[in-house]
Amino acid sequence: MLNNVSVRGFDLNLLRVLLAVYDARSVSRAASMLGVSQPTVSAALGRLRKTFDEPLFIKTSSGVSPTARAHVLAAGAREVLLRVENDLLVEDAFDPGKVTGEFVFALTDLGEMVFLPRLLAHFQRLAPKATLRSVAPAPAGMIRAMESGDVDLAIGYFPDLDAAGCYRQKLLTHHFVCLLRADHPITDSSLSLAQFLSLGHAVVRADGRSQEVLEAYLERHRIERRIVLRTPHFMSLPMIIGRSDLVVTLPHAIGHYFTHIGANVRMARPPLAIPRIELYQHWHRSHHHSARNRWLRQQVAQLFSADTDEWPYPFK
Repeated sequence: MLNNVSVRGFDLNLLRVLLAVYDARSVSRAASMLGVSQPTVSAALGRLRKTFDEPLFIKTSSGVSPTARAHVLAAGAREVLLRVENDLLVEDAFDPGKVTGEFVFALTDLGEMVFLPRLLAHFQRLAPKATLRSVAPAPAGMIRAMESGDVDLAIGYFPDLDAAGCYRQKLLTHHFVCLLRADHPITDSSLSLAQFLSLGHAVVRADGRSQEVLEAYLERHRIERRIVLRTPHFMSLPMIIGRSDLVVTLPHAIGHYFTHIGANVRMARPPLAIPRIELYQHWHRSHHHSARNRWLRQQVAQLFSADTDEWPYPFK
């Protein structure tokens, strides 16, 4: 096929153009088939003609007609591209039951609470030989870890991953609630703004990013709380809130958890239109077509959606 033609640096995409024009017998129809512009196809044909020193296609009243050389080239091109697709681009089918290594998820501490229990139960059934590992890379290293495959998926609120290089799929929408002592003097299920501002506040500055949504909203609207306590931890809050008159504003999933474990706390609706927390699964584009990564994404999307959320928003 390529006699007297150097194949070094040859662009295989030119063969796709050759076949599209050959099959369509029209430059415009070939462009439509390929999803590119007509000038793009014409430029590719120009490169092909120069490479093979052959016109390849002759203009006719209805489009183009292949030359004898084009017939030979088209047959060879079809064989070459079929071999590339079959031998190089098709992965072996992914069998989770045979996996003995790790599935690695980037999760915050809240993300572990929301996602890990169901992930663990699900993967113990479908991939019983595998290990699940939760990691919390620094934001600066997250994309690099995902690109290298050190992290399979990042699940939760990771706004830094909206940058180029990553894809994402929305899973859940969570809200903010206020947490008070169960027998707090304020008994209303919804706090007024006056009540909210009159209380002493505990403020969480954890490694997770969800609290940034709240803090940015308050700063944007110039709402100043009376901050009594700052802490980097969520897990101590039931003891702190349950033994004080403080209030803390946090994602409703953790409020659900604290109330269901019998802590001396209850949830109340905040008086503010705080933006919701959109939770996604993120993956790097370099693994977009990986059979392993596709399977993982399918499992996560199946497990977590608005219809299957085990942490429903408590207020209508």
